[in-house]
Amino acid sequence: MPPNEFPKLKPHPFKDALLPVPASLPAPVEPPCAAEPAWAELAVTSNYTFLTGASFPEEFVLAARAQGYRAIALTDTHTLAGVVRAHVKAKEAGIRFVLGSRVLLQDLPGCSLLLYPTDKAAYGRLCRLLTTGKRRAPKGECHLTLDDLAAHGQGLLAIAVPGQEIDPHLGPSLERLRTLFDNDRLSLAAARLYGPADAQRDEQLAELSAAHAVPLAAINDAHAHTPERRPLQDVLTCIRRGCTLGEAGLHLHANAERHLKSPGEMRRLFAASPCAIERSLSIVERTAGFSLDQIVYQYPDEVVPTGVKPIDHLRTLTWKGAAWRYPAGVCEEVRARIEHELRLIDEMSYAPYFLTVHDLVNYARTGEGDAAPALASSGAGSGASPWLPILCQGRGAAANSAVCFCLGVTSVDPTRITLLFERFISKERNEPPDIDIDFEHERREEVIQYIYRKYGRERAALTAEVITYRRRSAVRDVGKALGLSLDTVDRLARNTEWWDRDGACLNHRALTDMGLNPHDRTLQWLVRLSTEILSFPRHLSQHVGGFVITQEPLCELVPVENAAMPGRTVIEWDKDDIDAMGMMKVDILGLGMLTAIRKAINLVNAQRPGEPPYNLATIPAEDPPTYAMIQKADTVGVFQIESRAQMSMLPRLKPKEFYD
Repeated sequence: MPPNEFPKLKPHPFKDALLPVPASLPAPVEPPCAAEPAWAELAVTSNYTFLTGASFPEEFVLAARAQGYRAIALTDTHTLAGVVRAHVKAKEAGIRFVLGSRVLLQDLPGCSLLLYPTDKAAYGRLCRLLTTGKRRAPKGECHLTLDDLAAHGQGLLAIAVPGQEIDPHLGPSLERLRTLFDNDRLSLAAARLYGPADAQRDEQLAELSAAHAVPLAAINDAHAHTPERRPLQDVLTCIRRGCTLGEAGLHLHANAERHLKSPGEMRRLFAASPCAIERSLSIVERTAGFSLDQIVYQYPDEVVPTGVKPIDHLRTLTWKGAAWRYPAGVCEEVRARIEHELRLIDEMSYAPYFLTVHDLVNYARTGEGDAAPALASSGAGSGASPWLPILCQGRGAAANSAVCFCLGVTSVDPTRITLLFERFISKERNEPPDIDIDFEHERREEVIQYIYRKYGRERAALTAEVITYRRRSAVRDVGKALGLSLDTVDRLARNTEWWDRDGACLNHRALTDMGLNPHDRTLQWLVRLSTEILSFPRHLSQHVGGFVITQEPLCELVPVENAAMPGRTVIEWDKDDIDAMGMMKVDILGLGMLTAIRKAINLVNAQRPGEPPYNLATIPAEDPPTYAMIQKADTVGVFQIESRAQMSMLPRLKPKEFYD
């Protein structure tokens, strides 16, 4: 496979093997006195609350571990998009991770809620709650009410976080919340953020706590892992608000106190309220019944007949396909290869995955399937056009598989190539198979909707794609927030030669040639902040075609939201997240060239009446005139030649022969 043209600037913790965490981390800080309480931060907003938090989830985890925290939570607003990153890094670092989310209820003004599941069932209800709010709202929004919380709140712990100014209706709201979160599951957040009226606010919170029997829980409501991220925090606020730093005013935080403080500092701040720290630590203990490690992916069983084992059904289909692919008989080499692959597929429990891929390919070629439209009413015999096959082709490492060839997933006989099946599936790597299937781009949507019909919106969705900041987008957004003119921002973004590779300094000559002063402090801040924001997530988009399909409701494993495209739904995790969670996806991709090939095959077959029709598998494997055209670069409008590098795969010709 060719290298990724746009690799991620910051690898997912699951794939980041460059920095051995235990060796690189400092030792945890010991409490000054064994009798003093430990500390755990339960309110953390990362950069997965897009354009709000100023640090990655894993940065919070590493900073908490370095400062000797007992635990660290992640509570991004209306999302669980960053929890896999935090979970993976916390396991590596040896610190307890508490999964949570912050929700804003439309009928609960002046207060947000931090929710934490106490077991797997409660986690499923939290995912379903977020899915409910997202599916009824436009992309990027989540509309929830107290009634939704009442329907899905069982097993969740909650911390009510008042706004900077205490809402006069907070008391009645606490009463309603206390009825929803019975058995002492509700707490009231107390924070020391050095605001202008901290003392008065503390008194109000203490009175509310006593009056409504809701214990105080200490938090710091961290938005960054270090105070040095304060300037970036302000710029993110400006980008989100669509204003400049000079216009932001009270939208910015009053100071740089929303960062991870040391346990000693937090104990000092809450010296007058030690019970608030104890309450936070007790919440950590009460959430010990859940970890993302409990999420076990189960593949759907619709593709297996009742009472039949998946591997037995796969074996039957494979040998049936082998008789179709090799009408003259299956030779011993092919037979041995098929048996070897089936044994490995059985050992890895991947049979349902292969059956699902076969089901999709079978639908594309025949129009048949459990969720296919009724052809009796729209096909042959009713006056309507009969089903026309959708040309499709598996690609990538799946082409090494004889099983895929026999199932019709690929059209290249693997006996003609020398690549190993273990390049596709390997026990040693223990990675799930990844089969990419290209469909005619004009008809791919038919296959996508077939998946939704078969498995339902609750069990099938596209994988997310996290759109992150790169150089141009970083310069544009940061430059606007700093108040640079639009034409200056455009010039700087279109040509980034003024910015060296590591972002450490400016290219003075390049800036001077652009008519800019390289010593200008605004430009100095631009390069610093643009460097910091590189690889920050900006929003979620949909993967080009990666589908996750599950046996149990997918919306209880990860929240599902609407995509910008009508008729599409997307989970919050990207491909690296689902790899870390051991979940498998099927890539349903669209390829314009397949549409062209299908039309070409139809045209050729129409000129050969009475002869066996061509398809992808029966097109002659060798065609010297075709190779000659490629060698002469005579391919305009004829072949799909993606790059000059492909010519290096062909026999070298002398210059005279090339031009002749």
